[in-house]
Amino acid sequence: MYLILKRILDIILSCVGLIFVLIIFPFVALAIKLNSRGPVFFKAKRISQGRVVIIYKFRTMFQNAHQDKNNLKHLNERSDGPFFKIKNDPRITSVGKTLRKFWLDETPQFWNVLKGDISLVGPRPYEPDEINKYPKDYLFLRQEKSGITGLSQVKGSSNLTFNQVLFYDAYYIKNRSFWLDLKIIWKTILLLFNPSGV
Repeated sequence: MYLILKRILDIILSCVGLIFVLIIFPFVALAIKLNSRGPVFFKAKRISQGRVVIIYKFRTMFQNAHQDKNNLKHLNERSDGPFFKIKNDPRITSVGKTLRKFWLDETPQFWNVLKGDISLVGPRPYEPDEINKYPKDYLFLRQEKSGITGLSQVKGSSNLTFNQVLFYDAYYIKNRSFWLDLKIIWKTILLLFNPSGV
């Protein structure tokens, strides 16, 4: 019953989310195109239910920014695991910073939710090269359906250590319920109105 209710919630809220995306799309697309060269959308490979899926985001970095990742490894602030983060990442455009601040760059993923690639709530969408470096006890996470938001996101997101992210994602899987999903969605909405809360 939980999985049925979860899918119904995914369909309803992703449809509402896509209406929002259609409303803001002209403005976001224009801002992205005027700010830097490149496509409006960014396609990212992520692991969900044990397979690689392509998720969509509004582009927040300069075109071909992923090619500079190796050149910036010495600036990576995440030394506790496979994650990559630079506080003032030079690859992020000025418009991209605003989109990320309000999580607007994530909104195209409502399409992925509607398709069933990911869910509204679930573990963090891991990159293929990240999840292969996980401790043995957490490898089961790659078989789960990823989410746009999740327990680790509302508990601190990128401010969490690598082990904390794994802990919260694993805790969610072991204790998931329809009410926990609603609680996480509600906390995510609150964070949208208070971005500094993470």
